[in-house]
Amino acid sequence: MSESVRAFERGLRVIRSFTAEAPEQTLAEVARATELNRATARRFLMTLEELGYVRRVGDRFALSPRVLDLGYAYVSSFGVPQLALPYLETLSERVSEASSVGVLDDTEVVYVARVPAKRVMTVSIGLGTRFPAYRTSLGRALLAALPDAEATAIFARSDRRDPTPRTVDDPDELRTRLSEVRERGYALVDQELEIGVRSIAAPLRDATGRTVAAVNVSTHVNRTGKQELQQRFVPALLRAAADIEHALANRPN
Repeated sequence: MSESVRAFERGLRVIRSFTAEAPEQTLAEVARATELNRATARRFLMTLEELGYVRRVGDRFALSPRVLDLGYAYVSSFGVPQLALPYLETLSERVSEASSVGVLDDTEVVYVARVPAKRVMTVSIGLGTRFPAYRTSLGRALLAALPDAEATAIFARSDRRDPTPRTVDDPDELRTRLSEVRERGYALVDQELEIGVRSIAAPLRDATGRTVAAVNVSTHVNRTGKQELQQRFVPALLRAAADIEHALANRPN
């Protein structure tokens, strides 16, 4: 790895050390979180501060809103989130629940577009939220597009802490679930991420047939029974996925 590439990787490591659990950090905390020595961590923090990505208050550092530009650059270049939003809004109106688009990032699904429900959900989700892919409907729809060996390897590397009693925690069972996704054309995850929350998701394919994202609807078990989910939600979801795919296939190059 060249020195310039190594420096870039370290800079990203510093940015990613700031989390919901550690929104503000001292120099020593950043050095410890990134496994960099204090002098190197300080140099990267000073550079990020000069560029406007980090702000300092006393002896503590925090990310600035400019960091959002990095995420927006991805959203703009990827194109799917903006293109999908009108269809997510229609889907959400049809079922009166939240709808989202997510992409696979190694072992996690990342939310890149979302129309929230007017009702309060117990799971707090926003743009950039990450969950282990294997235990979400979005993740299952994306993993089903991969060969079984690759999906199983992702499962093996996943964070499998804090499962619910319903969470699939066996690679053979996961392969069975993924096979069902391929046959049905959508994924159903019932209270595997959090008790009380169930969701369905369908893959989104580009003009070449490659799965590039997935779209989902989430609801609460007290509001939506499985029969209603199958009879009303699934058709609305598949229609939204087809509309988004059509828009993807016909967007200007």
